[in-house]
Amino acid sequence: MPEALVEISGLTKQYALSSGFFNSRKRIIYAVNNIDLQILKGETLGLVGESGCGKSTLARLITRLEKPSSGSVNFKGENIYSYGKDALKSYRRNVQMIFQDTYSSLNPRKSALSTIKEPLTIHRLGNKKERGEAALEMMAKVGLNRELAGRYSHEFSGGQRQRIGIARALVLHPELIIADEPVSSLDVSIQAQILNLLKDLKKDYHLTYLFVSHDLNVIRFISDRVAVMYLGKIVELATNNDIYDRPLHPYTRMLLAAVPSGNPGRKEKVMQIKGEAAVENDQGCPFQNRCPYQADICAKKDPPLENFDAQSACACHMAGAIEE
Repeated sequence: MPEALVEISGLTKQYALSSGFFNSRKRIIYAVNNIDLQILKGETLGLVGESGCGKSTLARLITRLEKPSSGSVNFKGENIYSYGKDALKSYRRNVQMIFQDTYSSLNPRKSALSTIKEPLTIHRLGNKKERGEAALEMMAKVGLNRELAGRYSHEFSGGQRQRIGIARALVLHPELIIADEPVSSLDVSIQAQILNLLKDLKKDYHLTYLFVSHDLNVIRFISDRVAVMYLGKIVELATNNDIYDRPLHPYTRMLLAAVPSGNPGRKEKVMQIKGEAAVENDQGCPFQNRCPYQADICAKKDPPLENFDAQSACACHMAGAIEE
């Protein structure tokens, strides 16, 4: 089994929200709730869940763009939250992020070439000529002609802007790339091109990916393992094949049942979901209000994420006992 590049232990991020102007009582919202997770070296770990479940917050915690309320993220055995200034700068060189919004993630006042070589300038790698050459080489690697180097972000299509973002992330030759919904704003045909590009780059540069998405078809195409997130918790973790062929958690089944089939002759599975998400439920399973398989124990005990077999883990009291 590959070694863990990133080990996440008890990671929690909570926010205190006021209940109203005249009410001083604050509600505690858990964006990330006591997560334990490993990202293995050389893998693509897909992180999937509906909007608001905490995927992007987890990504930002791993990149240290936000600080946790508790818990740790170890990169190569060292806690990233204990880093000083120099160690943090080295960490940022090794861990880069590809963002969802291709407009706001690029500086409109910088050309494509300036954007891509900016990380080299920040980390003081090479001289001015070497930085320019490295940026041009990376442009070619992601499928952008060097004739486009002097253009600005508004002169590119969405797919081209995302290629610039990918080149900017890769120019430092990091070990870990965190891709936060990198294709969700693109047309389907362009999505396929970007996903294939990311696969090729992973092979060429021996990268590790944490790939965040709400699109199960995208996750299936690109991931080796898949972590399913619900209300700040990982509720299922398994290999790509196991998640899609043998889902254990009712929430995973709900997500898969909502994906349209490309086969018009195939009978769709229908899964009835009731109730609303219980964002403040502090007792029992967080999915109990919506689960059609709820048992008495679900209201009393929050199921931990436990190994189901050698390759799967699930946080459900009914794991393995749910009938098809």
